[in-house]
Amino acid sequence: MAATALTTVVSTKGQVILPKAIREQRHWPAGTRLTVEETPEGVVLKPAPLFPETSVAALFGSLAYKGSAKSIAEMDEAVAAEARRRARG
Repeated sequence: MAATALTTVVSTKGQVILPKAIREQRHWPAGTRLTVEETPEGVVLKPAPLFPETSVAALFGSLAYKGSAKSIAEMDEAVAAEARRRARG
């Protein structure tokens, strides 16, 4: 997109309409959630992440297996059995 200056107006409700060319270039359809970041140069809009940032440590154990430990051979057989099941359709 060319570096042409586009303008918009802040409504009495604090709403700003982004020009269609910007929305299309960024693939921001109606309803897109944006984060607003104030910088020394101005305001930056970015798509908001769908899920909050998290760490492996926060998730560790959330899908804990309840039962006796399986051997490598048992796990290999379970994987092979599932592959055969999926191959049959």
